Amino acid sequence: MNVRGVADLAGAHVLVAGARVTGASAARVLAALGAEVTVTDSSPNQLQTLAGISGLDGAGRRLAGLVAPPPGTDLVVTSPGFRPDAPLMVAAQRAGVPVIGDVTLARWIDWARSSPAEWLVVTGTNGKTTTVGMLESILHAAGVDAVACGNIGFPVLDAVRAGHRVLAVELSSFQLHWSPELNPRAATVLNVSADHLDWHGSLAGYAEAKGSVYAGASTAVVNADDEWSTRLAAGHRGVEFTTSEPGVGQLGVIGDQLVDRAFGNDRAGTVLAQITDVRPAGPHNLSNALAAAALARCVGIAAPAVVQGLRAFTPGGHRGVPVGENAGVCYLDDSKATNPHAARASLLARHRVVWVAGGLLKGVEVDELIIDTRDRLVGAVLLGTDRMVISAALARHAPNLPVRVVDSGDDGAMTEVVAAAAELARPGDVVLLAPAAASMDMFTDYAHRGRMFAAAVAALGVR
Repeated sequence: MNVRGVADLAGAHVLVAGARVTGASAARVLAALGAEVTVTDSSPNQLQTLAGISGLDGAGRRLAGLVAPPPGTDLVVTSPGFRPDAPLMVAAQRAGVPVIGDVTLARWIDWARSSPAEWLVVTGTNGKTTTVGMLESILHAAGVDAVACGNIGFPVLDAVRAGHRVLAVELSSFQLHWSPELNPRAATVLNVSADHLDWHGSLAGYAEAKGSVYAGASTAVVNADDEWSTRLAAGHRGVEFTTSEPGVGQLGVIGDQLVDRAFGNDRAGTVLAQITDVRPAGPHNLSNALAAAALARCVGIAAPAVVQGLRAFTPGGHRGVPVGENAGVCYLDDSKATNPHAARASLLARHRVVWVAGGLLKGVEVDELIIDTRDRLVGAVLLGTDRMVISAALARHAPNLPVRVVDSGDDGAMTEVVAAAAELARPGDVVLLAPAAASMDMFTDYAHRGRMFAAAVAALGVR
């Protein structure tokens, strides 16, 4: 059976790979559309959470640990965590069974509506969630029925089925690998730096997945300050943004103002906001705000809504949030800095930093990060699986820097980390959790890591 859209799903045998948030959403939608659905996940307990969903409560509908699609499978809908070399994906390819991501399924369903939504898609190594949040806030300020969805935790499928008119969609490289042809109204690659090399195999493969967001986009929104964003957008019609003074056809910064010279009055420019309207502060968030403004302008949002939306935007947690201060030392939680690019921006925004770092580096190197930021560092405390990789890089490029390595992997590790950082810090210093690495070796996610850091700071008696 050839499955190429919603009309083909009724009666089709569909395997959903993964039973967590996106997989569960896909399974519910497919069952409602009349597909014969089977769900597989490595965790039998996770499969049990789907019990009671109509169409998934019969024998053989929830199977743990499948390594090949069942005979007669017409389509596999995969959650983004499945790598292309996973046995199930390889077996599907060999059997000639098409594999799509849940985002492609959402696009199929949206295209089948009489009036599909406008998709504004954001990807990049860093800044995705902040940009999508800013974009949603700007759209709401303009009175638009819009919602942020995708990699932020609200599945695109659910957003489509809710009938929203504009979708501010955050997509990871994993999602884009499995859903490469979305034809959005507008899309941006904010930036690209080495990340998830263990999944994609190389920086080129990672960048290629990110760049696929531009395929079929009516407008490519391009970061003129980022080489990869510019390179990946080659051949696509679009507009640029820069944190420098904008040329004609760009959005940028003039003095203390965000200015649009791409939409409307491109010679004099249209003032969109003041730098002080952008939170959190910092050049990287000015870039995010300009990207959000450009995407909003692509669907006709007027300038007053941009400033209103930026002022109303509430930054997410664990992004440079103060969690305590004592004896002239400030403690900041930037646990969301899960790769060297993000950690670099966080470190460069401060002076005299005791750096708390470590976790899973996902195959990337930290030498360039340390070279770029070593003049900001007064000490470092390292934890997690790849702590010695960072320690060795610090020894190469900042040999005189005091470094403490915490070998404990239990729940008390963060207490040791904060105590060591407090010993290294002096009045006027910042103790900054900006790990440059993923958290799953020791914590549930980056938010859990940030909470443990804040708890350890509180336990130390820091106010």
